[in-house]
Amino acid sequence: MSSQPHIVLPWVVRRTRLPLLSLRCVTCRAESATAARGRFRVNANGKILDVWLLVHCVSCDRTSKLTVRERAAVSSFDPADLHGHQLNDPDLVAATLLDPAFARRCRFTLDWTGAWRLDAPVVPLDGWPVQVNVTFDDPVPVRPDRLIAHRFGLTRSEVLRRVKCDIPLNRPTSTGFTFTVLAED
Repeated sequence: MSSQPHIVLPWVVRRTRLPLLSLRCVTCRAESATAARGRFRVNANGKILDVWLLVHCVSCDRTSKLTVRERAAVSSFDPADLHGHQLNDPDLVAATLLDPAFARRCRFTLDWTGAWRLDAPVVPLDGWPVQVNVTFDDPVPVRPDRLIAHRFGLTRSEVLRRVKCDIPLNRPTSTGFTFTVLAED
C-alpha cells in the first residue's frame, strides 16, 4: 500500500453568526454579551467624533458601549469606514468585533460556542490514507483533535495515533492546516 494520500478533501470552517462576548454586565453580573443587533453609535461634537459598538447583555438586555474611536477628528476617518459606522454596516461590525486589538483594548474575549460550522465533503469509506486541507473564513479557534474526531467518528486517542499533522492537535488554532489520516492498523 502506498503511503501517499489517495484522496485530498477540502474542509472550510465558517462563521454562522457573530460570537458572544465574555464581558461582565454591570447590572446583572452575567458574563455574556452579544453584538448581534450590529449597531454603532456615532456622536459628533463639532469636528470631533466618538464611535462606539453597542453590545447587549444576553440576560438583562442592558446596552453597553465599547469604544471604537474616541475624540477623533472627522478628517482622520476613512470615508468608507465613517459611512459604514453611520449605516451600521454588518461587515464593519464583524470586522470590528473580530479585531484582536479591539478585544484587548475593550477587555473581552470571544465565545465561539455554536457560532461556526464545518463545511466538509463526505468522508470516503475506502482510499486510505486521506489528506485534508482545512481553511478558515474567519478566525474561529478550534481544536484540531476534536474537529477530526467528530468528523471521522474517531476517539481522540485514535486521532492522536492515526493522524499526522505539522501542528499540535490538542491546541486551538484559527489558521489553516493540513493533516493526513492513516488507515487502521
